Amino acid sequence: MNSIASKPHATPEWWRGAVIYQIYPRSFSDANGDGVGDIRGITERLPYIANLGVDAIWISPIFKSPMKDFGYDVEDYREIDPLFGTLADFEQCIASAHALGLKVMIDQVLSHTSDQHHWFKESRSGRSNAKADWYVWADASPDGTPPNNWQSVFGGSAWMWDARRRQYYLHNFLAAQPDLNFHCPGVQAQLLSDVEFWLQRGVDGFRFDTANYLHHDPLLRNNPSHHAAEPGLQGNPYDMQDHLYDKNRPENVRFFEKVRLLMDRYGAASVGEVGDTEALPLMIEYTAGNKRLNMTYSFAFLNEQKSASYIKRHASEFEAASAQAGSDSWPCWTIGNHDAQRVLTRWEGQHAPDDFVRLHLALLCSLRGSVCWYQGDELGLQDADIPFEHLQDPRGIAFWPEDKGRDGCRTPMPWDYDEAAAGFSGGKHVTPWLPIPAQHVRHAVSNVQSNPQAALHFMRAFLQWRKKEPSLVCGDIRFLEGNADVLAFVRSPRAGDKAAAWLCVFNLARRELRVNLDDAPASCVHALPQLPAQQMGARLKNTFVLPAYGIYWGTVSV
Repeated sequence: MNSIASKPHATPEWWRGAVIYQIYPRSFSDANGDGVGDIRGITERLPYIANLGVDAIWISPIFKSPMKDFGYDVEDYREIDPLFGTLADFEQCIASAHALGLKVMIDQVLSHTSDQHHWFKESRSGRSNAKADWYVWADASPDGTPPNNWQSVFGGSAWMWDARRRQYYLHNFLAAQPDLNFHCPGVQAQLLSDVEFWLQRGVDGFRFDTANYLHHDPLLRNNPSHHAAEPGLQGNPYDMQDHLYDKNRPENVRFFEKVRLLMDRYGAASVGEVGDTEALPLMIEYTAGNKRLNMTYSFAFLNEQKSASYIKRHASEFEAASAQAGSDSWPCWTIGNHDAQRVLTRWEGQHAPDDFVRLHLALLCSLRGSVCWYQGDELGLQDADIPFEHLQDPRGIAFWPEDKGRDGCRTPMPWDYDEAAAGFSGGKHVTPWLPIPAQHVRHAVSNVQSNPQAALHFMRAFLQWRKKEPSLVCGDIRFLEGNADVLAFVRSPRAGDKAAAWLCVFNLARRELRVNLDDAPASCVHALPQLPAQQMGARLKNTFVLPAYGIYWGTVSV
């Protein structure tokens, strides 16, 4: 067995309250100079990540792939794509991360494969081969149209005709991403084996992509119309349906119970992506009973809603629903990833980016739960405006200009202001796979690190300090009555923990606010490390004075 695999994994429940740094490998660091990020580039930059104070990295897909959806179309679950390097490169990356105290999580895309996967090639060759039922096949309707009305996330029917089998196959995403048939026991057994392949090589956990898409309704019933759909042409017809039958099926959680049994043997952690407009019940369901996923995250904070009342509603409803279900479910919160417009553009624009980053980092890392932090958000990067002729994302190409796709948040990480391609690539005259906007070059790591007022320094100091505060990592939470712009809550130690309790108050507005919090407990003000004085709030009895994007932090007697 590989030497890495023989080492014991992390402390039990290391994931609870962890801050996980997401790496989009194509855009993080290019060591071999071909214009695309790679595994050796990640390994070289691990000291930067460790110095941020995060607990783990999550690496988006690096498996062999035709790259129709940039790695989310897997051709082989056990091979590293040559674009990113080799298995030896990845094993070295794991070893280097562990030496720096970082855990390593990788993306697992189980709901579908690439149409170039040898499983699909065999499955489509006829109706009697060994893998004939490994994918979702269905006969045409009597008039030759698809079997039902299911829509693809990328637009149009979720069914593609295959002339060899003379049947349609299901693809919830691109036509080049056929859906696996999870009603087939052989599929489940094979995927569990593929997951274990990486556990044996020392990975500490997985982020399960599209976790709620695995099973489908075997009766292939039509989805009903969305109850909130507006009349007229929609940007994407997918949003015009209630997806009762093509995802969110009850069998999904039973598969993740098998996953959990496997992962517990290795002390590994799991976070599931639950992408749905009504994600809260699913987040509870997929983590219930301490026998499914360790944690889930949704797109709740990846949309344009940024008010304090909105954040409070989602986080408090999760707590209430978890308590009611008796599940002790654990959330993972995120405000940025590779599928969403960057948070500074989505929520803020150009105003006070460093103040904004400090506020939302402290807020996100103070809620009860774990955190996923997207590469470059600590630098205050805006979403890049990519011209159509440079687009790579199939979603953006399909829905331009109403939806410009995801390329704007996927541009290469700027490392050095004075280097070609902002230090992203080892090649001096290489054009990166996506253009790097001039405004990002100004926010290169080299520039930001030399600015003592930059939010990057607050992140490093705050996360290191947070590790020593059990109430913030895994304690309880109680929300206070604020207003639309002020979010306030108390983090208290769990039973048996001897730790400080904290009163946390955040002003999400661009202007100074005075707010009365009559239910706020008595507190002694505490200055967060590296928080500028102009961003610190003050308290006079129950009145809190909070500057624009201001933070009040106080210890509470319990």
